[in-house]
Amino acid sequence: MDPGYGDPRLAALRAAATGPGTDGGRWPGIAGQLSLAVDGEDLTWLVEGLASVDGTEAWIGAVAAEAPDPALPLLVSGARHIEWAWQARTRKMAKYVSKEQFEVFHARLAVAEEQLYEVAEREPDWAAPWYFLQIAGRGLQVGQRLAARRFEAAVRRSPGHLAGHRQQLQQVCGKWGGSHAQMHDFARQAMLGAPEGSPLGELVAIAHLEHWLDEEAGADTRYIRRSDVVVELYEAAERSVHHPDFVRRRDWTRSFNTFALAFALAGENEAARDLFRVLEGSVTEFPWMYLNGHDPTVPFREWRSRVGA
Repeated sequence: MDPGYGDPRLAALRAAATGPGTDGGRWPGIAGQLSLAVDGEDLTWLVEGLASVDGTEAWIGAVAAEAPDPALPLLVSGARHIEWAWQARTRKMAKYVSKEQFEVFHARLAVAEEQLYEVAEREPDWAAPWYFLQIAGRGLQVGQRLAARRFEAAVRRSPGHLAGHRQQLQQVCGKWGGSHAQMHDFARQAMLGAPEGSPLGELVAIAHLEHWLDEEAGADTRYIRRSDVVVELYEAAERSVHHPDFVRRRDWTRSFNTFALAFALAGENEAARDLFRVLEGSVTEFPWMYLNGHDPTVPFREWRSRVGA
């Protein structure tokens, strides 16, 4: 698993955040790397990769306080506080999370919201703060209406924003107050509303994996192997990862991993095998964390072997 997804810019960012030097002295190099973002979606991608670096929260606030234009360090700080909040909450079901953990979780998300709204005011054309507000809002349970407005704000500034669509798909899942019907409808409409070759076809595969995950043992396999589900998976793959206009950029390996698992579970071994071969061992945390949250490489290897790749 490569936290930089093979992107040299993201690798440089992460190295700068953890490298030697004073905390404030790290920022010029980081800001320089962030300035290489080509658009709003790209800035989101780079900041999210940086936000997963442990310890960033210890110094980024001071940088923002001292900066003549604090929008960029505040964006990084807000994104980091979201990641930091989810670390406190853990991935356990809510009933297994302590009151103290929830208090820390909500406190860190509240800081993130305040900082991200300030960024949105300072930089009204940026999609990134609205993307991170989607994640914070889900944790704070802001409700479907406000969550939808945050998603719409992100994609209005950056149409086709894949990460923003992924977050909205999670928002309309049953586990976050939506339903299977809402989830599948959102995924399909997003795919059909995008040009062929768009990565948004991945949403259809994610929706079927989420539905599979929600079924009881036995019923889950019957669901994912239903003929209509299999047809939809092939259609989505042909419109995205298998389309000649599909561009392998940023975290394209996540799209391939998602379809690889979906096809493997569906018993479509040849389709899964082709995707595993293209990946050449590149594992992404999602979707394999659903099978093993401690080491996603374990189910990746198991299913790769099962389908004969």
